[in-house]
This record gives sequence, structure tokens and C-alpha cells, in this order.
Amino acid sequence: MAKTSIRDLDLTGKRLFMRVDFNVPIKDGKVSDDTRIRASLPSIKLAQEKKAKIILASHLGRPKGKPQPEYSLKPVAERLSAILGQPVEFAPDCIGPDVEAKAKALKPGQVLLLENVRFHEGETKNDPEFSRKLAALAEVYVNDAFGSAHRAHSSTYGVPEVLGQGAAGLLMEGELESLSKVLFHPDRPVVAILGGAKVSDKIEVIENFLNFADAVLLAGGMAYTFFKSQGKHIGKSLLEEDKLDVAKTVVEKAKSRGVKLLLPVDHVVAPKLEAGVETKVMSVDEIPDGWMGLDIGPETIAQFEAEIAKAKTIIWNGPVGVFEIDAFAKGTIAVAKAVAGAKAFSLIGGGDSISAVKKAGVTDKIGHISTGGGASLEFLAGQKLPGVEILTEKK
Repeated sequence: MAKTSIRDLDLTGKRLFMRVDFNVPIKDGKVSDDTRIRASLPSIKLAQEKKAKIILASHLGRPKGKPQPEYSLKPVAERLSAILGQPVEFAPDCIGPDVEAKAKALKPGQVLLLENVRFHEGETKNDPEFSRKLAALAEVYVNDAFGSAHRAHSSTYGVPEVLGQGAAGLLMEGELESLSKVLFHPDRPVVAILGGAKVSDKIEVIENFLNFADAVLLAGGMAYTFFKSQGKHIGKSLLEEDKLDVAKTVVEKAKSRGVKLLLPVDHVVAPKLEAGVETKVMSVDEIPDGWMGLDIGPETIAQFEAEIAKAKTIIWNGPVGVFEIDAFAKGTIAVAKAVAGAKAFSLIGGGDSISAVKKAGVTDKIGHISTGGGASLEFLAGQKLPGVEILTEKK
């Protein structure tokens, strides 16, 4: 999947439309977490070195196709100005004659941030007319917003389609390289760890992992649908009744393909999900009525650690317990530390897994932390991402 990179482009004096992911939290009119802004800095700075006139576009929240002040990107322009140490001009809209005039007035190295593209309903509909108006601002297109690459929207698909060209920014390029490595050219053995609440959220990913992983470790709330499908009593643990047949099929496929499928053998249970409640560690074969499983137990932790230690490639998506509450965080923290300590290339995706790695204090020991969320999951499920497919193939 070799796509043209921003590194390959001659940007001297050209107006560059760069799709970024500035979907950041805003509190009291200020950016409260600028992680995503900083993630695009390498591409912005490279574009400046290449003497481009830089036009940045992003969405923020779900304003449903009309301007809503709480979703304005103006606070982002202020934060980006502070980070870059230079003024970032802000356009009060993302299309129209006034915006075009601002874009044409840019000098090489200057930056213009457009207002939220989702203030127009044409964005999410990939409306051709809206795409043409956005494309009229620029001559060259770069997508550095991997987290939005699974959507065929105007700013991720329509604009490069109109311009007839599209390149990957440095963040996008890094995501594609790391995800492609684990999917198509992994060092073996490959161990995939999947957690989270629901089988339905991960079913395509699980099934795709059975095509190439050597071992799949399944835990979290989704494990109880598997236990129920095996006839085990699960108390009031999380259950997707309509996914029992899916769970049975996954187990059968793993056996037929020689993939080691590990489910928890013990767990931490409690009568309700809250801090300070009574907890017990017990086998997954026994759970009292009215109790629920909320974390993996010590025996499961040991089994998971042993499997992770053998790996040369590790993919992890989803916590193995309700790690936000300390009483149910031991399993997820142990998995995070095991992944960090393994002599393997590790890739972590999903907001909860990233938070767990931060909580465990091992962020700097992970091979690649994906910013993609839904885009990462779809890529790992073997699906094509429109925002990637439209980019120009490297010659």
C-alpha cells in the first residue's frame, strides 16, 4: 500500500489543502488537550520548509451540518498559533469568496485554519458541489487525518477526487506503515489481544485476526458472550444474546485454522460496577447469581503474560476489564506492562487501550500507538478506507 507522501511533493509557492484531525476537547473556550494538534505538527512544519501556503481543514464534534458556536475551531487556531510561535489566520467559514481571498493572500509558510467543515451538510454527504468549493481553495492535497480516513466525506475523499491528486501526511504515512506491517508482513508469532465490552464492535476484527494471528487472547465484557455460548453461568455479566452463534463460530474457526484462542480462566467479580464494592476472585465456571465479571483474575493474567512473552508482533485493542475503577484495573495494567516488556513490535489502537497504557506508565515502550480509533479497527478488519484508497499511488 505505497501511497504518495508529502515528502514526494514539490510544494514551493503552492496552496496546500491539508486535512488534519483537530477534533479536540474544548472547555470554556480553550483547548483542554492538544495531543491531536501536536500530532500534525511534523506535517505542517515540513510543508512550511517546502514553502507551501498551508490551508488546514478539520471537523470538530457533530454539529449536524450547521454552524454551532461550541464546535468552532477558533480556539484551535489560537492554540496552534501558540504552539507554532506564529500567527495562524482563522477563516470564519470553510468555503466562499472571502475564504478564497484569504487562501490566495497566503504567503509561503503562512497557515490558514478553516472553520469546521461539518458546519455544512455537504461535508458528510461528500456532496460534489461542496467538494468543488473546498478544492477551489488549493492546488495540492494532503491527508494527515488517519482518524477520519474511514469516511468518504468531502474533505477526506471529494477534494482529492476533484484535484486529481492526494498524498499522505507524515502521521497518515506512519499509521499506514505500522498497520500494514502487522497485517501483511508481521514477524511471528503474532499475538492479538482483544478486549472491550461488545463482540459486535469487534467481530470483523476477530474474524480477520483468525486469518493471520498465531494466538488470539479474548477478554473484557465480550468474553461473557463466549462463556454463555459454551453453556456457562455468567450471572449478570455483560451479554449480547444475539451474538451467541457468532461466538460459537469464532471458536470453531480458531480450531479449524490452528489459531490458539485464549479466554479467561478466572475473573474478578462484584455485585455491581462501582468503586468500593465487595469483590471476589473465582473460576469462570463459578459466578454467584446477581454478580458480574469485571476483570481477569491472576491465573488468566499469568497465562496472558506467558503468551505475550512469546510474541514477535503484538496487536492490542480494548481493555480486559473495567480499568477506570482501580479494583478492576489489575488485568489491563498487567497486560499493558507485559506488552511493553515483550521483545516484539507492538501496535495499540483504541482510546481505552491508549488510556490504559498511559495509566500503566508504559507509553514510551509501545512500538506504535494508533490515533485512528474507528479507522484502525476497520483497517485491522481488512476493510478498505476511502480516505486512503483515494490517495495517489506512489510511482
